[in-house]
Amino acid sequence: MAHLLVVESWVGSMSRLLPRAIREGGHEFTFVTRDLHHYLRGADAGGRAGPHPLLAARNIITADTNDLDELLPHLERLHGVLAFDGVVSSCDYYLPAVARTAERLGLPGPAAGAVEAACRKDLTRRVLAEAGVPGPRYALCADTGQAASAAREIGYPLVVKPVDLCAGMLVREVRDEHELEAACRALAAFPVNARGQDRMPVVLLEELLTGPEVSVETVSFDGATHVVGVTDKSIGGAPAFIETGHMFPAGIAPEPEREAADTAVAAIRALGLDQVVCHTEIKLTPEGPRVVEVNPRPGGNRITELVRHVTGVDLAAACVDVALGRTPDLAPHPTGVRSAAIAFLLPRATGTLVGIEGADEVRSRPGVLELTLAEAGRAVRAATSNNEYLGHVMTADTGGSGAREAAERLLTHLRPVVETQDAPSVPSAPSAPSAPSVPSVASAPSAPAVLA
Repeated sequence: MAHLLVVESWVGSMSRLLPRAIREGGHEFTFVTRDLHHYLRGADAGGRAGPHPLLAARNIITADTNDLDELLPHLERLHGVLAFDGVVSSCDYYLPAVARTAERLGLPGPAAGAVEAACRKDLTRRVLAEAGVPGPRYALCADTGQAASAAREIGYPLVVKPVDLCAGMLVREVRDEHELEAACRALAAFPVNARGQDRMPVVLLEELLTGPEVSVETVSFDGATHVVGVTDKSIGGAPAFIETGHMFPAGIAPEPEREAADTAVAAIRALGLDQVVCHTEIKLTPEGPRVVEVNPRPGGNRITELVRHVTGVDLAAACVDVALGRTPDLAPHPTGVRSAAIAFLLPRATGTLVGIEGADEVRSRPGVLELTLAEAGRAVRAATSNNEYLGHVMTADTGGSGAREAAERLLTHLRPVVETQDAPSVPSAPSAPSAPSVPSVASAPSAPAVLA
């Protein structure tokens, strides 16, 4: 039995999958957080009854996880008493702190500098460009004036991004200087992230890439990166970039799939990432694959579960294994499932959720693996990022690549009823999934709106 240190977490999907993987591996964990109430509030996220599995830790310790100067000596003292064997997190905002902790305590893990470069979109762009790994043209701008000048050089339309947020927050396509100024103002008005960390007051501009988008799921250990598979996704919500679904495996031809995988491996190598599970997003442009971003953690939106349903490979368990310096089991196991997909339910109105009609009908359909829906009484608004899902339906196809079509069809039977200030409660048609990024495939989602 090993003892892991878990430093913070998301409150949704991976926050449940990681404790499960630790427990099923025969291990235990200590949970460290700066705000236990964050997890108490999210205990029933997604309509799951009972306490959050993070609260079943052997020890729960409160510490300022945002202050490394305080945190690292504190964890070092705890290590002397509790003897940790590895350290993990499922929350992007704490992955650099986890890497620094592993280095400080002499535990397995990726190099801290590599994780920091992967978690900062501007550093990722610089490192990959220097290594010759293909990506969009870009510019890092300190203010709106610099952004306007850089935009004229890159050319509209382009993408405005924060360098240090997740889930597509405040990522926007802009088509002219007026929209660029509005996007820059929105970033400036969000100086602190959901975990109380100060954000970098800069703007990243990128060339708008066209083509299908996929993600490459990999596990790196002992200096080698192993490709577990490629997931495709559908995107909606323009001018935002909201993931409306995923399917595994991606329904693309072998050659672009191989090119996407090779590009992801090259990006991981350029960043110097090892002892880590990665989720690398790739755009399949007419000019070839281009890296969107490299995430040094398992894919969210329940992509790990799509992979597990099809291949039997458990990426959450692999995350635990590499954190302990162990060789993960990446051998595919027969599951009888040829494709698995997830489609997300998005709110289209602002108000209070009264309920979601059609759930019983969808739940009873063959091939449904999961149906998770938000509880009545929740405040909702029209979606602008991946944080505002009202739920998801996950499906499996044992015959071929039909899981995406099934998930998207079932999603149309779910009808959110939202009470607005001006009108009575009326069922609204679910947000129709955008055209799939890749022909006949589905994408992997995250659990319904959760606390970040």
